[in-house]
Amino acid sequence: MASIALNVNGKPVSVTADPDTPLLDVLRNHLGLTGTKFGCGLEQCGTCMVLIDGAPAKSCGKAISTVAGKNVLSIEGLGTSQHPHPLQQAFLDEQAGQCGYCLPGILITAKALLDDNPAPSRQEIAVALDDNICRCGSHARILRAVERAAARMREGASR
Repeated sequence: MASIALNVNGKPVSVTADPDTPLLDVLRNHLGLTGTKFGCGLEQCGTCMVLIDGAPAKSCGKAISTVAGKNVLSIEGLGTSQHPHPLQQAFLDEQAGQCGYCLPGILITAKALLDDNPAPSRQEIAVALDDNICRCGSHARILRAVERAAARMREGASR
């Protein structure tokens, strides 16, 4: 066991865990942040996506020791029910989710995209979200939601 310090959703935290414990396990079981979901456990579905120092990363296979001292953003750090992030609001407006299981990973991936490219084309959005699997068939609405959020963010809505 080791004590590992990192910054999660803008707050410093320290966890005691085996250094090989997946970041996803630490978020969910040590910190109580259950918004990030377990999907395949093989880093293939994108359900467990978080941002590490601003870059999207699949947390199910990322050892906690590899994020020591880094900034991790999970879905809980994106916005609140009182002040949703423009992406969250756009997904609500477009009714882009059905079951919602994949949405935390999709929202985090879309945030990384819009942070790097505030005016992506539909093709660029589709490519960015290619590693996020959604089985509900909401793909067209998801693309529209990201386009809507990008437009709102360019107009000055807070990131």
